[in-house]
Amino acid sequence: MFSTSSFTTIESEVPLHVPSIAKPCKTWYRVFGDLKSGNRPLIALHGGPGCSSDYLYVLSDLTAANGTPVVVYDQLGNGRSTHLPEKKGDTTFWTEQLFLDELDNLLTHLGIQNDYDLLGHSWGGMLAARHAVSKPAGLKHLIIASSPSGMRLWVEEQNRLRTYLPQDVQAALNKHEEAGTTDSKEYEEAVAVFYDRHLCRLKPMPSDVVAVLDWIAKDPTVYHTMNGPSEFHVIGSLKDWTITNDAHKIEASLRMTNGRYDEATDNVLFPMFKAIPHVKWVQFSDSSHMPHQEERGRYMIVVAEFLAN
Repeated sequence: MFSTSSFTTIESEVPLHVPSIAKPCKTWYRVFGDLKSGNRPLIALHGGPGCSSDYLYVLSDLTAANGTPVVVYDQLGNGRSTHLPEKKGDTTFWTEQLFLDELDNLLTHLGIQNDYDLLGHSWGGMLAARHAVSKPAGLKHLIIASSPSGMRLWVEEQNRLRTYLPQDVQAALNKHEEAGTTDSKEYEEAVAVFYDRHLCRLKPMPSDVVAVLDWIAKDPTVYHTMNGPSEFHVIGSLKDWTITNDAHKIEASLRMTNGRYDEATDNVLFPMFKAIPHVKWVQFSDSSHMPHQEERGRYMIVVAEFLAN
């Protein structure tokens, strides 16, 4: 749990024009703190694709401790933003560019496009990295948190990690992937075993992390179309995604982070790390994919010190 008693919090929506559809769309967002305080804001991009921003609310610790305004938002198709279930399976619609345009739209709406920091977690880090490659003048600091250099390598590592799961769990995963029954309860339970090891190791799982998984269950349109049925069965439009060849173009001050037990393994991060001339990589020894939850205190210190540099 977190407290917002020491700072203001607002929630609102911004219209999002999507040229390929007639349906009005909106992006829901929440601001912790005051964007007019004089402190540079941090915009946090959630993972998935297909999650919501709930599990990033803890970043408001930075607001409470340092006065850093923190902006979180639910990407199109997710959480409290506009849902488009009729676009399930449409890989020409659910593209990286769609979400880059949404980010630019939000930055402009908030009037912070000339001076801001970004933190992208998992898929959000992929999106943040691509945004940074375009060298936006307003981007000062970038944190890429538990994000892959490329999805082919990601799949290789997920399949390596799954070989360490109990044999009955591996058998259930294989059975349903081969049969095309990945929507079965048995498959979901097998995936949960993997999540307990490599997504979030806290017991019980924090309520805001559970909320994210619940949102995916309610509407898996984006996750299934862009990713696939699970972290290691990636058959969606992102299956060939990579930033490795463009990472050297990133000019913003950069930190990379992951957890010791992360599904975003060291092997997944290394090609991007190697490609960027000036970058520091921080690993959290007691965490998996969510160090901001699993080692919350230390994580906030690491981020705050970087943003203050």
